[in-house]
Amino acid sequence: MSDISLKNKNLIAEIFNSVSHGIGVIIGIVFLVLMIVKSVGVESTADVVSYIVYGSCFILMFLTSTIYHAIQAPNLKKIFRIFDHSAIFFFIAGSYTPIVVHVLEGKAKIAFLVGIWSIAILGFLFKIFTYGKYDRYTKLSVAIYVAMGWLSLLIIKPLIDRTSSIFLILIVAGGVLYTAGTYFYKKKLPLYNHLIWHFFVLAAAICHFVAIYQYLTV
Repeated sequence: MSDISLKNKNLIAEIFNSVSHGIGVIIGIVFLVLMIVKSVGVESTADVVSYIVYGSCFILMFLTSTIYHAIQAPNLKKIFRIFDHSAIFFFIAGSYTPIVVHVLEGKAKIAFLVGIWSIAILGFLFKIFTYGKYDRYTKLSVAIYVAMGWLSLLIIKPLIDRTSSIFLILIVAGGVLYTAGTYFYKKKLPLYNHLIWHFFVLAAAICHFVAIYQYLTV
């Protein structure tokens, strides 16, 4: 394959990657508005704030991904890759936030929130310090993402006690989709593998939103 042909295929792949998560940005904005409208004046301030944090992190992750894949200038793309990858850490922490606020109480709630957000911040710093060496740490990054997601097992009892079976099914389904999608994330070729990963992420994020909006909010 000639260099020009490969460059064109890369460009097309990046356009599809950008559009796929651009859809996620629009969905995230709609989700955030729906949660605010449903919860304001009905639920506690802490709950409303937790939904705003979650919705904002949802939008942030899909927005940074959209911009990263849309950028073609190599140096700028490398810089924006920091934000693209870091936003995943914040989205995971943001997804936990309304759930933890709802199912945990007192010191347990504070400890879990501090813990999960500390991991997200450390993940962000990790991405900064490994700038330009991401391919070397791909497996480690994926392992951290997956481990963060499945930390929910630490609060499985309160989840079972304070939520519905449908909520749990949707949360687990989202977790499975994220985890299964990492197979395509780690595979660089063929080029459309990354697009498949994007659709796994979008489907998983929607599962979690439905769980939170339909079965967690009042």
